[in-house]
Amino acid sequence: MDCFPVTLVKFTDAIFAIPAILSLALALWQWLVARRFPLHQRAAKPSVTPGVTVLKPVKGCDETTADSLQSWFQQTYAGPQQILFGVTTAADPACKIISDLIQRNPGCDARLVICGESLGTNGKVSTLIQLERLAKHEFILVSDADVRVPGDYLANIISILASPDGERATMPSPKQMKGEMGLVSCFYRLANPTTAAMRWEAVAINADFWSQVLQAASLRPLDFALGAALLVRRPALRDIGGFDSLANYLADDYQLGRRLVHKGHRLALCPVVVECWNAPMNWGEVWQHQLRWARTIRVCQPLPYFFSILSNATVWPLLWLMISMISPVTLCPVVAAVACLLIRICLAQNLQRRFTPGKDLVSSWWLVPVKDLLQVPLWLGAFVGNRVEWRGQQMKLRSDGTLIVQ
Repeated sequence: MDCFPVTLVKFTDAIFAIPAILSLALALWQWLVARRFPLHQRAAKPSVTPGVTVLKPVKGCDETTADSLQSWFQQTYAGPQQILFGVTTAADPACKIISDLIQRNPGCDARLVICGESLGTNGKVSTLIQLERLAKHEFILVSDADVRVPGDYLANIISILASPDGERATMPSPKQMKGEMGLVSCFYRLANPTTAAMRWEAVAINADFWSQVLQAASLRPLDFALGAALLVRRPALRDIGGFDSLANYLADDYQLGRRLVHKGHRLALCPVVVECWNAPMNWGEVWQHQLRWARTIRVCQPLPYFFSILSNATVWPLLWLMISMISPVTLCPVVAAVACLLIRICLAQNLQRRFTPGKDLVSSWWLVPVKDLLQVPLWLGAFVGNRVEWRGQQMKLRSDGTLIVQ
């Protein structure tokens, strides 16, 4: 009879050991794939320099907006460049900033456009539809208002999509799809985590998100886009019905990439990382942002998102550690669980340091397990609700990814 409790403890310990070790293996795989990607690598001078139209939907502004928009006027790209800034109303405070920037850069082909039509529940896409009508060039670059880019950004992303040598290894995929390259997107980092809440979110963005994208791309050819800044061929855009076909979707970037792949176009990732500059956000604002993101991913990829909880390399080792300490049989499970936790923290810190240019952008080590622990209620929240807050509006997210304004 004395053997029964010991046997039960060993069985329970093994039950929690399996997901703990699996989560660590997934974290190591994620780190190894990220190490192989040529992050921050610059391309040689592009052999061709076609014209590019930059579409910038803007709504509102903060103290970082002017510098972020100015970075698009400072590109060293040798080809023709057109910049179209779109706002929904002339009363938007961003209008003055944009007008001042256009006056200070008279040599640039730039224009402020009032996009007053409402062409769908996704306000950003509605603006893009109206801006694309005025585009002069075959290559369309879409970028969010808070995105800041280095001076050689256009030259690098064009070298992948337009140049004959654009086949350089930008994805760790086991195989490449056939067909013409249709879109190139790039990773983005949170560049000004000024509050504790933003530093928590920085772990999710600057350590986990980009390496998880590469992990997914190591299994199959990339079939989704990243929306902070992406470059698409205009003929490829027409193949999917233009931006009009995305007007009612929350994850317009995801839908854009998926539809291009279904039409036979290939997608790629640019090694140049852009920056997202945001106004200071508190815990409530960051939580709403993360919850919207979680529900969006759950709708786009329900089964992979459901199983993504297995990759939480803090929760499972912590549960294993708690079980082992309650009724320890040996010290081995305790040591192993602690080792898993420490390795997870070290890997996340290393990914942050590689992704960001300065030590001040690397969140404190203790925020790594905090991020993982808070990921559990976020994961649950993604399945128990379908309402999201976006651009100050309350919306309902349908199972097909479309939006209904509440």
